[in-house]
Amino acid sequence: MPDTTESGRAVYDAVLGANARYAAGFDKGGLALPPARRFAILTCMDARLDPAKYAGLAEGDAHVIRNAGGRASDDAIRSLVISHKLLGTTTWFVIHHTNCGMELFTDAVIGDLLEDNLETAQFDGTTWSNPRHGGGSPAGRTIDWLTISDRLGSVASDVRRIRAHPLVPAFIPIFGFVYDVATGRLEEVPAASEAGRPTASPSIP
Repeated sequence: MPDTTESGRAVYDAVLGANARYAAGFDKGGLALPPARRFAILTCMDARLDPAKYAGLAEGDAHVIRNAGGRASDDAIRSLVISHKLLGTTTWFVIHHTNCGMELFTDAVIGDLLEDNLETAQFDGTTWSNPRHGGGSPAGRTIDWLTISDRLGSVASDVRRIRAHPLVPAFIPIFGFVYDVATGRLEEVPAASEAGRPTASPSIP
């Protein structure tokens, strides 16, 4: 079993070292709170995705909301509503991606794994398994994990869910995309962007 205390300390030291170097040349202290380009991205937490690079962002440009799968969970919608209502974003993007880990399991699979053991599971390309057993919890069976069985369908479904939310203004356009991890390209999902079309115009003061 790896010494997690030692490896955790190494990661801790590396992060603080990187931050010290970043802070030494930091010149962004005057940025305004609202995002300068007035848009928000909801996307996956996958480490291969760098929204700053694939969407051409600098500090202060846009809001980036990340979770497993880039799904329109209640908390993601909470963030989007705040993003618009209090910080002025007027355009939103929902961006899923190819080769997403959320396509590799179901609620039942992760529920079984967690009830058996809480340590990191193993995947052989087909099946998930726990290297050890015992010490798990059935609490994982009470969560909707928002797994993905249809990549394009999940983007459209999330856009529709955001569009239909009573706290989302009808005039905000919501675009749906899939990011290709093999090419770095954003590919639009027409059904998603169509579902996210504005159904009203903003009022003019």
